[in-house]
Amino acid sequence: MEKINNVTEFIFWGLSQNLEVEKVCFVVFSFFYTVILLGNLLIMLTIYRGKLFGSPMYFFLSYLSFVDICYSSVTAPKMIVDLLAKSKTISYVGCMLQLFGVHFFGCTEIFILTVMAYDRYVAICKPLHYSTIMGCDRCNKMLLGTWIGGFLHSIIQVALVVPLPFCGPNEIDHYFCDIHPVLKLACTDTYIIGVVVTANSGTIALGSFVILIISYTIILVSLRKHSAESRRKALSTCGSHIAVVIIFFGPCTFMYMRPDTTFSEDKMVAVFYTIITPMLNPLIYTLRNAEVKNAMKRLWGRKVFPEANGK
Repeated sequence: MEKINNVTEFIFWGLSQNLEVEKVCFVVFSFFYTVILLGNLLIMLTIYRGKLFGSPMYFFLSYLSFVDICYSSVTAPKMIVDLLAKSKTISYVGCMLQLFGVHFFGCTEIFILTVMAYDRYVAICKPLHYSTIMGCDRCNKMLLGTWIGGFLHSIIQVALVVPLPFCGPNEIDHYFCDIHPVLKLACTDTYIIGVVVTANSGTIALGSFVILIISYTIILVSLRKHSAESRRKALSTCGSHIAVVIIFFGPCTFMYMRPDTTFSEDKMVAVFYTIITPMLNPLIYTLRNAEVKNAMKRLWGRKVFPEANGK
């Protein structure tokens, strides 16, 4: 079938059609996005300047912060501008690029979180072999693998959408171009494509989540053999990881582990993994990590995080 594409741009409905609500959302999400940028940049700078980059955990944490900035920047600036705009439009090419960016950085974040769980598993369950297993060369290869995995996932998603004909309508009940809302506008049957999309996204989201839960369960069970001080330190680190995993994977699983359908609640659910999680990551990892707090104290002065003195 020859592709017929009369659509040159898409129109977002946005988070709300109420002007007063949009003004409030503009202030709130502008603040959230500022926190995302400053918080994650602070984490990256602290790890680099605090000479923590040699530790695999902080090596991956720095790249997690970088991915969080990129991930939120794919959707947040456009959404914030649209909150005050009369016409919330995006070009067809811009929509495809946004679709690629959301899935590329989102999937990369999933894989980085999985690698971080593996790092904690090795550190706690195989401490004598940690430096050998998590050597610099292997960490670089695992990081490269997360980027390649994210690219392959996102290129599949875009490759499934680009050939589809779009002859109208062109209104998307969302604040960014995601796979399910865009498929809904195609002028052809997208059932098979929807199944492939669910298998692609859902398998990655649910599969990684299950791996993470199993990893942290093994870690928690193995902690019974450690001293009280070792348990406290391990629980502090793993607790922050588990909190991030739950906040990020819960909404992701809801969105992508289902058939090709859309709900009005999808927009609010998407806010959690595109904005809330990137904003909370620096806070969670900083407030629960004495080493990062001490590094920040050394770099930015003893008035910052004074409670770290007692750690």
